[in-house]
Amino acid sequence: MNANQKVISAIQSEAGSLSDPSWFERIIEAAGNAKFVLLGESSHGTSEFYTIRAEISKRLIENKGFNCIAVEGDWPSCFTVNRYVKGYAPMNPLDALKDFNRWPTWMWANEEIKQLITWMHDYNQDLKDQSQMAGFYGIDIYSLWESMDEIIKLLESKGAAELEAAKKAFACFEPFHRKPENYAVAAEFYGDACEKELADLLLKIKNKWEETSHFEEESLNLLVNSLVALNAENYYRAMVKGGPDDWNIRDHHMVNALEEVSQFYGENAKVIVWEHNTHIGDARATDMKEAGLVNVGQILREKYGEDQVFALGFGTHSGTVIAAEQWGSEMQVMEVPPALEGSFEDTLQKAGPGDKVLLFTDENKHLFKDSFGHRAIGVVYNPEYEQYGNYVPTKISQRYDGFVFLEKTHSLNPLNIPVRSQ
Repeated sequence: MNANQKVISAIQSEAGSLSDPSWFERIIEAAGNAKFVLLGESSHGTSEFYTIRAEISKRLIENKGFNCIAVEGDWPSCFTVNRYVKGYAPMNPLDALKDFNRWPTWMWANEEIKQLITWMHDYNQDLKDQSQMAGFYGIDIYSLWESMDEIIKLLESKGAAELEAAKKAFACFEPFHRKPENYAVAAEFYGDACEKELADLLLKIKNKWEETSHFEEESLNLLVNSLVALNAENYYRAMVKGGPDDWNIRDHHMVNALEEVSQFYGENAKVIVWEHNTHIGDARATDMKEAGLVNVGQILREKYGEDQVFALGFGTHSGTVIAAEQWGSEMQVMEVPPALEGSFEDTLQKAGPGDKVLLFTDENKHLFKDSFGHRAIGVVYNPEYEQYGNYVPTKISQRYDGFVFLEKTHSLNPLNIPVRSQ
């Protein structure tokens, strides 16, 4: 029996069905004791990935004491959603999603997220203890200017002594007209970096605000926006140099942001994370390791221990997806071709029809230790060329604690929020 056939046999003996309530319960039980539950996706434009993660998240919030959902999105726009779900400001779910106007808008401004945040809002409204309300946060790094705007707005509203220091720090960026690429080139090649000013500002804010105002989470909002500004500045400079640094800065930042959110909720905080498989699946089980790349899943496992992190990967055999042909282009519904011969998704399909769930344990991990190509689709996608760059060599049972396979999937349902001009 060849290696592929052995894995097919292992899938047939170990896999369950997502439609089987007992298997859904097994996912919740396997994840429920972790501090961080990482829910992946193999594309940023697949409806089922969002809806299944939403159902898992609801159960974890309702029954396992999870405090919030943190996503691969910008902090300021996600904080608008947080204000909605916690009732800090009167708005409807569409209003709460209008700030997702940076390309690619469809990642969070979609019907699937609208339904989830409506549920979160209603769930929170039924709680008597405000501290038990479930939050919604963005942990990505791209909102440099938006985060600086939020810092100024917050400090102005409080009449804070740090306002002048913030204005001075941000004035350093004014010549670059909100274009990070212009700033990055000037900083890297001409020495016009603003890093020291941002680092000094973050220290001042952290020293004074970390344990102060909890009114509508002002201290958390100020602190994470400051963290975004500092790390985004470093990230954009690293992009100019090339190599693994920009990726690693981004994933370390996402862990930093997760830790600030976790600290806000207290010692027993439990956080659900929604990100692409490439961020939540341990990089050490892929070829990312040889490239010098780390990711959120690896960092959290190393820092908190594997028993405190539960990573659930997602994949599909075929279907449709929302993506674009190049960065900044119009989104479109694209066909996802059948998985490449010999890939993990192809192997799952050959194990028999239907969706499947695998949970990896000490008893069965060795059955899935071989490396397989594992499909990854980003916001930019060209199906006709996917065999040349969309498959990541992966040892599945080392990368994840479980895996959800969907035989045929469908594209997200975007809200068509207009993309703002930069």
